[in-house]
Amino acid sequence: MLDDERLGRFKLVVMPHLDAAYNLARWLTRNEQDADDVVQEATLRALRGLDGLRGDDARCWLLTIVRNTCFTWLRRNRPGETLPGPQDDSPGVPIDTLEPGAILEQAARARGVREAIDALPVHYREVVILREMEGMSYKEIAQVTGLPPGTVMSRLARARERLHESLAPLAAEES
Repeated sequence: MLDDERLGRFKLVVMPHLDAAYNLARWLTRNEQDADDVVQEATLRALRGLDGLRGDDARCWLLTIVRNTCFTWLRRNRPGETLPGPQDDSPGVPIDTLEPGAILEQAARARGVREAIDALPVHYREVVILREMEGMSYKEIAQVTGLPPGTVMSRLARARERLHESLAPLAAEES
């Protein structure tokens, strides 16, 4: 049974990071429903393990739980399987400010970037998501992944290199 103080602490320090948790899970599982399941399981684990949270960095703590839950889920449910990425084709600027052709071009670029990220091996994909989409520092990523900061930096560099190679043809089409 949860007491009100513990539940209040959970709502205050963990719940604000659920969007980041879902984003990470969605990119790692490459499926919205699976990400929902992973985040639900990770949230329950976080609630049960709330006493293990030390300090103020609930975001890193929660994302570590999400990452571990996700990899456990992937090993159990999809060993070695590659799936398409999230199906969010919304452009990054308000649609009413662009011409129809520009909207289509922007959607195609966004789809190309998503596909390039999606094609990365999971150990590269996770550092890209944590750094570029979640804005985490190398130190925070190292905490979440349990890797040395140097390994985080080298994985991120290799991931960026692969993304550059994958996206070069798309960039060439636009020039």
